[in-house]
Amino acid sequence: MNTKPSLSQTKLLTFTTRFNDTRTRSGLDRRSSISPTLISKPVYSGELKAAKDTTRIEPSNPKNASNIEDSFFSKLAINFLSKNLQDAAGISSSNKSTDYDRLVDTATRVTSSFDTKQQHEIVLSSLDKALPTAIASMIKTLFPPSKLSRELFALFTTIFFAWLVGPSVVRETEVNGRKEKSVVYIEKCRFLEQSNCVSMCTHICKIPTQFFIKNSLGMPIYMKPDFDDLSCEMMFGQEPPAIEDDPALKQPCFKLCKSSKRYGVKH
Repeated sequence: MNTKPSLSQTKLLTFTTRFNDTRTRSGLDRRSSISPTLISKPVYSGELKAAKDTTRIEPSNPKNASNIEDSFFSKLAINFLSKNLQDAAGISSSNKSTDYDRLVDTATRVTSSFDTKQQHEIVLSSLDKALPTAIASMIKTLFPPSKLSRELFALFTTIFFAWLVGPSVVRETEVNGRKEKSVVYIEKCRFLEQSNCVSMCTHICKIPTQFFIKNSLGMPIYMKPDFDDLSCEMMFGQEPPAIEDDPALKQPCFKLCKSSKRYGVKH
């Protein structure tokens, strides 16, 4: 009997994974079945729907994040994340290189083969595999939410994740009347630029990342992409709005969306 990965619509998550045979509507054999153990408040109040308006003009930010020269270690990280995502989804990428295009190709195939809630589970499964539970628990214990931990999370992001999101800087903000450097500003997100897809930004990157960092590392985070110039703010210590109220999920995709053009992804 053909089954698809299921997602509880009741509560926010701490999850484990287990593998069994399954297949999706794309006809590809899958070997990933994700069993979430969820806590806290409801995540989904209904089906997630993308904006119907697809008349958004193309972004005008002249900075080109796709021209990044990846180091040997950056390519290892890109390949590692791509492989984890493929394993979690039970798919393979036709792009066999170790460059960023392979990661985007894998993410696009996940988007075209699964609904949005399944996409969240698949990405979360791959992130869970990338960061062992023991290490995540240690980070969560050693760095509970505080001014120092928020600033360290922000600094760590700018140093170690340029290969994923592009160059970024730490910006100052105010929390409870005190100034702190806990906001990461990405001038032009590499993933959003190369995918050129609002849906992939929100469902493959933003939402799963917010869930993972909050539940696995104990740090609330609100990622606020700007689809006009492809920039993004990562605000550590700030709770994101409920999914159904998040402005990012109400944005139309680009007229020249690459995933829609190449894979027929419906938004």
